[in-house]
Amino acid sequence: MAASSIWRSANATLRSAAAATSELPQMARNLPEIYAEYVASNAHSVGQVESTLRSLTYLLPGARLNDSELASESVHTFVQILSIYHDHLLKKKSQSVSVCKTPSQKAAQPKPSHHARYTMFWQDSSSFYTRIATILKVVQYTELLWEMTARRRDAERGRWRCVMLLESFKALLRLILLRLTNSRPVVTPPLPLREDLAQQEEPAEDFSEEDMKLLDPIPFELKDAFGEAGIPTPPMSDSDKMPIHNNPSDPFSMPRTGFTMPTLPTPEAVSNYLLEHVITPDDIKPVQQLVHRLTSIRGQAAEVLYILRPVIYAALMQRVARTYGHEGTKWKKAWSPWLIGLSIEYFARQLAKQDLASQVPGGTKSGLSALEREEFTKRGWNMAWWGMRGAFYENVTKGAVMKVVDGLKGRPVLDLVGGVVEDYEHLWANYWFSTSTM
Repeated sequence: MAASSIWRSANATLRSAAAATSELPQMARNLPEIYAEYVASNAHSVGQVESTLRSLTYLLPGARLNDSELASESVHTFVQILSIYHDHLLKKKSQSVSVCKTPSQKAAQPKPSHHARYTMFWQDSSSFYTRIATILKVVQYTELLWEMTARRRDAERGRWRCVMLLESFKALLRLILLRLTNSRPVVTPPLPLREDLAQQEEPAEDFSEEDMKLLDPIPFELKDAFGEAGIPTPPMSDSDKMPIHNNPSDPFSMPRTGFTMPTLPTPEAVSNYLLEHVITPDDIKPVQQLVHRLTSIRGQAAEVLYILRPVIYAALMQRVARTYGHEGTKWKKAWSPWLIGLSIEYFARQLAKQDLASQVPGGTKSGLSALEREEFTKRGWNMAWWGMRGAFYENVTKGAVMKVVDGLKGRPVLDLVGGVVEDYEHLWANYWFSTSTM
């Protein structure tokens, strides 16, 4: 009896294991769909996890120094690539949700940003645009890791070959985007942001009568309980007079019935709601007109010069490094590449201003759309990164940074901040793409 019982148990275990094994392929096939549904339903939580992982790679003391810099950058790059995949999942989800929404639900939804409208339009218009923009984003997220790997394998010469290759490839991709958008300046980034994709939520389902009965805390008819007269209300005495209610944000209970009145929205909430739904001139423009076409040779030359500026500057730095030798820091302190690179970017910006002043009524002051003003301002602020590059950094900024680090050392809490700044100083001084803006 004992032997037969053991035999039956063994057979049952084997059958269960075989059934579970047969289900594994089906589970593996369904895993991508399950993961995509989870990301689409928990976009905010997924974004928080991504931000936390990025912060760990930034703030870990010593994480970006010496032997550990490659591992830290690998983790950071993996998170960035994973975020691109998550954006792809959210984009697919938003497309399917927008088809199911009714006109009233679309009207109640917050307006997408002008950047989202513009980039989504070109995504929907051209699958080639989506592929090129995605490749550009992948290169931007992985460029520093490629540079670290090249430097590890072939020192400075290999690093500069890698820099030139990546900068030339990125410039080619931007020129293709310029052509695909019919000679319109390339916006940064060329794909929608995560916040814009996460706004596309699933349409709210209408509650049936049965659902409302389940949600009702008093599931009975008032007329059946109190008759046609409704709820009996006793006369108000002097002690039951309405109390003074000064703060509209606090809940308020009625003195007779005990019912809690809903709180009133704050003026800021009302203003934000109205601003989200107000119609501006840019909202009724065709999407293509959010960015003006570059119809003149001067405007096209300004944009092409802006795109090629990193390639020209990298070529000049590589030439100076070969002239002085890669050993030491003498080639880093040479002013000619830095001055030429900054002059090219400033000249391209002034050329673009002159073109807009002649082609667009109002020029850069009042003739640009909100998206164009945002991109123009962003490019202006990016010029500040020249203070962290080349000769200016080696001759001016580096000394100031090291003074700050030395002043923070030995102090509680501030010493940790100084360590993080020192880690970044290692990046700024030794890696090209740590200060890249394109």
